[in-house]
Amino acid sequence: MTNLPRIPLAGVIGSPIAHSKSPQLHRHWLETNGIPGYYIPMDVAPDDLERVLRTLPTMGFVGVNVTIPHKEAVMQIADLVTDRAILIGAANTLIFRKDGKIHADNTDGYGFLENLRNGAPDWNPKSGPAAVLGAGGAARAVIASLLDAGVPEILLSNRTRVRADKLKQDFGSRLHVFDWVQAGNMIDDAALLVNTTSLGMIGKGELRVPLDGLSPRTVVTDLVYAPLKTQLLATAEEIGCPTVDGLGMLLHQAVPAFERWFGTRPVVDRATRAAALR
Repeated sequence: MTNLPRIPLAGVIGSPIAHSKSPQLHRHWLETNGIPGYYIPMDVAPDDLERVLRTLPTMGFVGVNVTIPHKEAVMQIADLVTDRAILIGAANTLIFRKDGKIHADNTDGYGFLENLRNGAPDWNPKSGPAAVLGAGGAARAVIASLLDAGVPEILLSNRTRVRADKLKQDFGSRLHVFDWVQAGNMIDDAALLVNTTSLGMIGKGELRVPLDGLSPRTVVTDLVYAPLKTQLLATAEEIGCPTVDGLGMLLHQAVPAFERWFGTRPVVDRATRAAALR
């Protein structure tokens, strides 16, 4: 009888999940690094979440990514939660430890900053305020990473003001909240503009914030990557702004998770982007 090593399994849990680009991304890294593992998309209903997560390690899973609508719920299920996941209020990466404990982390902020630094290498966090559109989970990760990087202040606007006020309460005096009708005005003084909303995504409404206050010195990035060049990025390019698309955030946030699960740190390059867009 042969004694073969157990094949490591990972995956992504959400509902729905068929749209996720993570399986083709991780499959690419597994193949290029010669790792005999698998990454599986799993559509899991909220009522089944904890039972599924407790079962997966017994099936050979070393961890999973977590996406909508489970990012907040897994915080209550995990045995260990990192400080940054607590600050953000959500987790996107789970590691199933050998002692049976579930370790929750959030790598979205890391992915955002790595994408920004690679796409706009001249951007300096201390060069001025960052204007952030949106106040959801992605915005929390972006804001936490920007403040940690040394951005002096965050100018924040959301269609529902109460959500933006909650972020102001959580993150403190370096956040300044603007009503949605004033979002165009807050851009005037920004060194960085970040869209964390779904506006501009295929199938969603358009982002109708006035952009005439944009300076060619303002770096503009959009977390939306379908389409890859949103109307926000197209308009910013016409003005002469450096722009960074949202796909790189997806790629870079996956790097630390893959390394923890499979023991090899993958590289984000042109082939990686091509694999994710395939």
